[in-house]
Amino acid sequence: MLDQLSLLSFASGGWGQALLAGALVTVSLALACLPIGLPLGLLVAIAARSRKRLPRAWATTFSTVFRGLPELLTLLIIYYGCQIAAQKILAALGYEGEVLINTFLAAMVAFSLVFAAFSSEIWLMAFKTLPKGQLEACAALGLGKRTGFFKVVLPQLTRIALPGLSNNWLSLLKDTSLVSTISLIDLMRQTNLAVSVTKEPMLFYGVACLVYLLFSALSGRVFALLERRSNRHLQGVRP
Repeated sequence: MLDQLSLLSFASGGWGQALLAGALVTVSLALACLPIGLPLGLLVAIAARSRKRLPRAWATTFSTVFRGLPELLTLLIIYYGCQIAAQKILAALGYEGEVLINTFLAAMVAFSLVFAAFSSEIWLMAFKTLPKGQLEACAALGLGKRTGFFKVVLPQLTRIALPGLSNNWLSLLKDTSLVSTISLIDLMRQTNLAVSVTKEPMLFYGVACLVYLLFSALSGRVFALLERRSNRHLQGVRP
């Protein structure tokens, strides 16, 4: 038992530092997808509500493709497809060297697109739940469309969408484990390396399980806090 626990230490011969570094990569990747995925998902939802055919067609295609494809397939297409496309473009310009795409960047783009596709459905649901006449009320108060949307509509949309977005975040956090297939050293990659070296699968997979559960629990607390803050005016609670 002590020998097994020593494998998790941060001393020489232990895998503690490697697992911690992998866990930080996992969290960093998931967080890096939010600034892209959330606004893009909102943009897709707005396009889906447009009266013009072209934006609606783009939104439908985007949502259908990235919600329909397996996340692993999306990741592989982005990673290898971008390398092949860049290689061909540079070859046409006379560059014959090998082109390698950063694995973290490729994973961030792939998972951001998937997150945007799923979050767009949450934003659409929030739009349908939002009381009608909000923008008209903003106009009656002399607010422009842009100001009215960001100051009045968007805060209400966010409050309504938070529970659904929290589920999407948990799915994103779990999906990051797929990046081990493109050799990004995340938590699962480090766990697999540790298992292959030490031949202790139950120990390291159990630790990985606990780490993911810890991330999920912390995320749940954060989203619960955000929901309470966004609903404080409905409960009569002062900030």
